Amino acid sequence: EVQLVESGGGLVQPGGSLRLSCAASGFTFSIYAMTWVRQAPGKGLEWVSGTSSGGGITSYADSVKGRFTISRDNAENTLHLQMNSLKAEDTAGYYCAKELAPIVHGGVDYWGQGTRVTVTS
Repeated sequence: EVQLVESGGGLVQPGGSLRLSCAASGFTFSIYAMTWVRQAPGKGLEWVSGTSSGGGITSYADSVKGRFTISRDNAENTLHLQMNSLKAEDTAGYYCAKELAPIVHGGVDYWGQGTRVTVTS
């Protein structure tokens, strides 16, 4: 059974940092790209970042480029999202998702339950 469990969300002030993690199990983590998406209150899903299966190729939404860094540890089956210089508009539920292919934007088939990030002063 595929499981994706996010952690690391919380309440942070503008300009602060958080590191999200996603623990994966039930599939061969190292052969699939992984993605982070978010959903702000009252809004639709927004793709945030993705990484190829080996971690060598990463991509970011313009809204987070230069502030967020995606990484993965294939030995530990874990995906991370380092979020710096957080803004109020980053407030959202953050979800990791398993892609269908080794490269990003091939479609996703499994999601985690999400972790909430709230950026407020």
